Amino acid sequence: MTEPLASPDLAQLRVQIDALDGQLLALLNQRARLAQQVGEVKKQEGSPLFRPDRAAQVIATIQRANPGPLKSTHVAAIWREVMSACLALEAPQRVAVLGPEGTFCEQAAIEYFGSSVEFIYCGNFDEVFHATAAGTAEYGVVGVENSNEGVVTRSLDMLLHTPCHIVGEVSLLVRHHLLRAVPGFDGIEVVLAHPQALAQCQTWLSKHLPRAERRPVSSNAEGARLAATNPAWAGIASERSAQQYGLHLLARAIQDDTHNRTRFAIICLPQTLGTPAPGPRDCTSLIVSVPNRPGAVHDLLVPLKKYAVSMTRFESRPARTGQWEYYFYIDIEGHPAQAHVAAALAELQRLCAFYKILGTYPVPA
Repeated sequence: MTEPLASPDLAQLRVQIDALDGQLLALLNQRARLAQQVGEVKKQEGSPLFRPDRAAQVIATIQRANPGPLKSTHVAAIWREVMSACLALEAPQRVAVLGPEGTFCEQAAIEYFGSSVEFIYCGNFDEVFHATAAGTAEYGVVGVENSNEGVVTRSLDMLLHTPCHIVGEVSLLVRHHLLRAVPGFDGIEVVLAHPQALAQCQTWLSKHLPRAERRPVSSNAEGARLAATNPAWAGIASERSAQQYGLHLLARAIQDDTHNRTRFAIICLPQTLGTPAPGPRDCTSLIVSVPNRPGAVHDLLVPLKKYAVSMTRFESRPARTGQWEYYFYIDIEGHPAQAHVAAALAELQRLCAFYKILGTYPVPA
């Protein structure tokens, strides 16, 4: 009768892990040196250093090859950080986001670019657009739509009036937490947050803090920063903000809708990064206006139906001409390189008094 094999003890397992860590570090540095060579070739060719389609392709390939036990989502997060760190060796990417540190906008940027970028913190989305359009930042990240509160109208207006276009998007599951410099609910006089966050938490606030003033600020992270300065104030923000500003987390997930999501658009100048090549699932955003005549809006939809192009969003915004004219923001499924999409857009453009494609970009499945 053979003796059962002895299980390795904790010390032995740690020795094995340390050895693997050393191998991983050597391989990561080997990858980084190759990435630097790729960067030199790109500079000679004049091609973009950051290629989100290439990054997505690498991550998808790694996820398909993943044998476990690591989850695919964790594998994606690890590789995104690896690629972000390698890209930073070639040329650190400057990304404009809504500040201060700890905003959901910053979190969306990290999910897209990784954390090895240079963040430029802006006071509002207008400043994000201006920084990106002026070249102060290569890329910007702006909120465009919330599942509860609808579109972020200022972002739509800025897409119309700036040369920036959309090259990607991040859909972020938003969890709002009540944060305070001291523990407990007693003595909270003011709750600070972005206006949309206050609206998304109004039922909870009415029930638990009915007498507290609801004070809108430029961002949730700014509300958290201010809450850290006054024990009578509380902020609604992310767990990241709680850590950033040393606040107590009094209540988790106080948003009224447990499925609350916000879409963020990744913007840049066309010369920084052009329209990505067609992928498995693309969205094309455009803005149009039509002559003010009966049936004009109906006519906009006819080419989409004719060529079987699905419309996923249709929003109107006043043109501010004083003539009761409107711009229409439209999202459709597909890429202009696809024949049926190209045909639909060409026919649609002929009907419009104004026509501008805001961007074509891959969207998560």
